[in-house]
Parts: sequence; structure tokens; C-alpha cells
Amino acid sequence: MGGLGCTLDGHLNDQKFSAPMPWIGIYIVAASLACLVAMAADLIYGFRHTQFWFPCRFFSINATSLTLIAAAVKLSVDLNTSMPSRCDQLAKLSSTIFVCTIMANSMPSLGTMGNEEIFMNIMALGILVITLIVNICIQLATGAIFLFWKEHAFVMFIMLVLLVILSFSALTVPTTKRYLEFKYSKKYELVLKEAPSLNNQTLVSKLRENLTKYWMMAYSSSPQFVMGRSVTCTASGALCLVSAMILGEAMVRSFFLPWSLKFCNGESDYKWSTTIVLVTQTIAVGVGTIAPACRWLFAIRFRCPYRGNKGSKTEFKVERYWIQRLEEMKECPLTSAIFKLQNRHCRRIAHDAKNRLLDLCIALQTGIVSVSKWVRFVSIFSASYIFLCCDFCRKLKRKFRLSNTVSSGVNSEPDSQPDPRLDLSRFVLHLEGEEALVDLMIRNNYDATKHWFHLGTKRQPKYLIKLLDKSSQGFRALAYFDSDQVPSLGYERPPNSWALPVVTLTSIALALPNIDRSSIRDLRCGVNEGLLYVQNMEKYLDTKADLTNIKKAAEIVWTEVELYHKWLGLDLRKVSLLQGKSANEVLEELAQIAKDKFLEYEKANLTVLCLKDSPLKWPIKLLASNSMYRISKSLLLNCERSNKTAEKLFEDITVMISDILGACMTNLQQVISVKCFSSAIEERERSVRHAIFVLGKIEEILKILEHKQVPNLDTEQMACIDEWRLLHTQKDSLVNFGSSPLETDTPSSASTDVYIGID
Repeated sequence: MGGLGCTLDGHLNDQKFSAPMPWIGIYIVAASLACLVAMAADLIYGFRHTQFWFPCRFFSINATSLTLIAAAVKLSVDLNTSMPSRCDQLAKLSSTIFVCTIMANSMPSLGTMGNEEIFMNIMALGILVITLIVNICIQLATGAIFLFWKEHAFVMFIMLVLLVILSFSALTVPTTKRYLEFKYSKKYELVLKEAPSLNNQTLVSKLRENLTKYWMMAYSSSPQFVMGRSVTCTASGALCLVSAMILGEAMVRSFFLPWSLKFCNGESDYKWSTTIVLVTQTIAVGVGTIAPACRWLFAIRFRCPYRGNKGSKTEFKVERYWIQRLEEMKECPLTSAIFKLQNRHCRRIAHDAKNRLLDLCIALQTGIVSVSKWVRFVSIFSASYIFLCCDFCRKLKRKFRLSNTVSSGVNSEPDSQPDPRLDLSRFVLHLEGEEALVDLMIRNNYDATKHWFHLGTKRQPKYLIKLLDKSSQGFRALAYFDSDQVPSLGYERPPNSWALPVVTLTSIALALPNIDRSSIRDLRCGVNEGLLYVQNMEKYLDTKADLTNIKKAAEIVWTEVELYHKWLGLDLRKVSLLQGKSANEVLEELAQIAKDKFLEYEKANLTVLCLKDSPLKWPIKLLASNSMYRISKSLLLNCERSNKTAEKLFEDITVMISDILGACMTNLQQVISVKCFSSAIEERERSVRHAIFVLGKIEEILKILEHKQVPNLDTEQMACIDEWRLLHTQKDSLVNFGSSPLETDTPSSASTDVYIGID
């Protein structure tokens, strides 16, 4: 009796080998569908944000996409499965063209990669493409592909050209990034020089003006945009469109001219799945071709600023940045491994071989760019007459409207007024040969910041605004949350951060008895909204000391307080519900609990050496316990001077929290400026866009801060809470806390200036 592998007569039983083939076809469909969805998402994103160079946000050349491509082209690399029918042969062709579509579609994603990542991804893609071409050639020779051999040959040529374009375009990415990074830093300094004086502008309008400049700089220097508008990328779009047309021609011949082709009888092992593969990949080719074709068409449209322009001598000039990387490689010496060769003659041969190879690459790169420019020139020449006709029709339409306006007596005076818009031409970062695109980039992106700003204004932090309205002039109350009269717990006192005192004060406020629930809710929500901005400020500005543990302590403690109303396991609600306890007794109890926890954590953790070394290295729970102890004791000292009720103490704590948050948020304009510069060039466009959105959210907050008497501190001092405390302590050393900033404070009209640390 034969087993699963052999028949009864001992021969190989291959009847079941082809049984799973249709499900392999479904696997191919799933991989193709994943690529289709990602490319469609990029297409929708580009249209939605009017970025018609279509950045690759969802689909790019990486390990995941290359794995999906390898699965999607299974039919094209299958050497020995018979594919006799019309759908079978078309499915092989669609798989091949699908690779061309993916290569052209994902070309801008090269701008987001580092040097090593580019090299690895291009190498992997090259291996995949060469393998695909070799397998197709074998099938053409064996007859597995017996139709559309001309189409396959043409598509293989396009695929090889696209691979070469992709590889040599990748060489320019480090050069353009370095050049645009240098130009961005110079323009950034120019913005800072123009920023210090408000010139009768409000703080919000000045920041909006600066962010408009930053946006134009970030957008025009985006590595994906630079790659997307390059001549090689637009040429790859034309090649992608040609490959899609080849698939369309093959399908038309197959379905509408069946007599021109002769198919074989029989059924493929893939059976019905090849039809699904063909439909899926045809849709994917159609969707994936839109973005590359649009890049090509818009390059034609925007490279014709003057209709009928036949080009100029500079139109075919190969700019230096195309070959600069290769020239730098040529100037560099060989690696140390080569120089370990003992024979001087061998070393010279290796060095000369390297130079000859790089000379060949330089010539090839020059040829690729020149051919790409010729493709663009021919496209522009062909389309220029169409644009002339469109312009003529547009002028006639404008004259007709003007004549109607004059005859109807409509006042046209507003149209004759000068355009007051900001001149952004100085802040457009472009490469050599892209001068014609400056006006285009300004025209398409001048009003982009308005959209994100208005989105931010619709999501303003209402609880935080309500909380900041209670802040005192000059934010003087923040000097009293930590008194120097409180004895330490036997070790050096850790420095204060912005977030941890706010979290601790809020915890104390939640533990006070007889407080209205709506007041507690407003305080908790306001602090929760404010801590988001405090964390950003500490991330970008407060870098004077390593406050990592203190920042973590604030985040962990606040999560417990905000979600569960607990502080290090202590239920604050139970403390607040204790009847008969005064505010002083609650503070005394919290201080004692904090002290006990400090000693408990000290014994539980072997941290004696750490504690004696530096308070910045204390564990998180020790830092939180120390903060609760010191702040509770400081509040207790102030309460003992004037016997305060829980309600009055809650109001005082609210003002303290408001002042700490307000003082911290005076640094927001500096945070915005630093964020627009410090982010990587690949992420800078997104960072500036987020900064504009945040500015819209904090518009009302900045208006509140403008009417506070902010002390004259330099940028580093404003970013440090202990510097604020020191300044206010020196000024108010003779004034009692109970009667100074919280009780007798009135808004001052003497000055409404806010220190603007844009630089």
C-alpha cells in the first residue's frame, strides 16, 4: 500500500502537490492588496493636503514592503507552473508591471532614509529586480511565457532603467540634505534677527508670522519633497505611466481583439485565483500610477512659467549636487584593508580601478540626469501649446468678467489695492536649477498655516485657560510652595522641576475636606491640560541639569492621582472625607505620611550611597515623598501665620498652581522656536505643522500671559523654576505670604509687556 509520498507501484504521488496552489494565489492577492491600500492611502493624503508631489507616508521602500513585493510577484518568478489561459498570461505581465509601479511610486521615500538604510534597501530591491528579470527571461526561453513577449521585454527594460534611476538618485540624498540643512540654519538665524521687536504686533501674530517663515523653510527643504520634485523622479513618473499603458494595451488586445492572440487550452494549477490576482494587481497598477504620473504632469505644468517656452541653455545643465557625492568618494583614499597589501603596485591598481569605476558612475549619473531632462523638455514642448490655449481662454474669460463688472458699476477699488501679504521668497529653500519653482511653492503654501492654526483654535484647553485666569501679576505665588525654613530629611535638597510641584500641590488640593466637586474637577482637568505643555518645555528648554528622574516621578505620580485619586497608594478621597479635620491637620498628616514613606523607601532600597551622592539620582518614590513633605510643610508654615480654612487654602493652592503653569508657559514661544530647529530634517515639516497647531490651541493663553508683569529674566533663567523662586523670594522677603500675592494682588496696568525669548 502506497503512502502519501508514493503510489502503490512506488512512483512519486504528485496529485496533491498542486492542491494548495489556488490558496497561494490568494496569498499573492493579499500581498498585492496590502500594497494597494498603502499606495491609495498616500494618494488620499496627498490630495487631502494638496501635496501633489504625494509624499510616501504609508508606503515606502523598506523591509516590510520588499517582503510584500516578493510575495506579490510570485507568478512572475514561477518557472515551471503551466499558465495557458488568457488571465494566466496577463497575470504574469501585471505582476511585472506592478513592480515598476511600486518603484516609481515610492521613490520620494528615499529622502527619509539614512545612508546605511538607503544602501541596504536599494541592494535588496536590486536583488529582487534582477531575480525577477532573470526568471522572466528563463520563462520566455522555455515557453512558460508564450504571449506578450514584446511587452515583457519592454517592461523589463523600464524596470532596469527605474532601478538605475532609483540607485543613482539615492546618491544625491546625503548631499542635498547637508546643503539644505546648512541653508535652513542660516535662514533660521535670519528669522531670529527679525523677531525680537513686536513692531506694534501682538505676540500671537508675531509668532504666526515666524511660523509661516519656518513652515516655508521646512516644507521646501523636506527631503521627500526635494526628491519628489527632482527631474529623475518626474522621469520615473513618465516611465511608470508608459508601463501602465503597456498593461492596458495588452488587456485591450486580449479582451477586445482575441483573434490577434492564440491562447492554449487547459487550466493552470492556480485555477480561479489567477483572475483575482489579475483584477487586484490591475487596480493596484492603476491606483499606483496616479501619484508618479501627477508628479510628471505637475513638473510639466510648473516648469512652464512662460507659455511657449522652448527651454534655455541652463535647462539641460547637470547641477553639481548630482555628482558631488561621487566626486567626494573619488577623492577619499581606499579603506585600510586595501592598504594592508604589501605590494605597492597592487595598491596602485586598486586605487586606479576605484577611480575608473567612479568615473564610470559619474558619467552614468550625468547621462541619467541629462536623459531625464530631455524627457521633461520633450514633455514641456509638447504641452506648451495646450497651456497657451488654456491661457488664451482664461484671458478671454477674465476680460468678459471685467466688462460685466464695469458695465454693472461695481466698485473695483479693492482689487487695485496692494497685496499686504508677507514676502516669503527669501525663506524658500531650493537647489541649483530650481529657481523657477520658488513662486510656485509660495503660491501653493502661503495659506497652509491658516488651516492648522484654525484647527488649533477649535481645540483650545478651556480648563487650563480658566485656571490661568486666576494667576497673579508676575506669578509671584510660585515663590511660596517650597520654603527654605522647612528642614530637610537629612540629605541635600533636590532641585525643583516645573511638573512635580504642580502634581504635588494638586494632590494636596484633592485631599482637602469640604471642597466643591466642580472646583476639584476644574483644577484636575486644568492641570492635566497644562502638564502637556510643561513636559514639552522641560524637554526642549530645561536642560541645565539631568532631571530625568524628577520628570519621571511627576509623570508616574500624576497618572495615579489623575486616574485613581491616589498618591503613592494613599487614597486622597478618604483623607478629604475625614470629618472634623482642619486644613492644618490635613497638611500635618500628609507631611508625616510623606516622611514615613521616605524613610520606608530609604530602608527598602539600598540607596544610601545614592542619596549621599546626588539627589538627581534618587529613586522616583523618594523624590515624590520628599516633594510632598517639603510642600506640605511649607504650606503649613504659611497657614500657621494666618489661620486658614480648607476653602481658602484650596484657593491659595489653585493660585500657586496657576502661577507655576503660567510662569512655565511664558517659555512656549521659545519652545516653538527651538522645536522648529532642533528636529531632524526628515521630521521638521511635521514638527512645524504641529507647532502651528499648538499655537492655535494656546492663542487665548498667550493673550492672558501678555497682561501679566513678567520679570525681566534671560532665556535660561526663565526656563528654570528655581530662578523664578529666587527672584520672587528676594523681592518679597519682607512681605507676608498671606497678604501679598494671593490676597491683595490686583492687576497692574503699568506694564503689559511679555518677555519674548524667540532667540
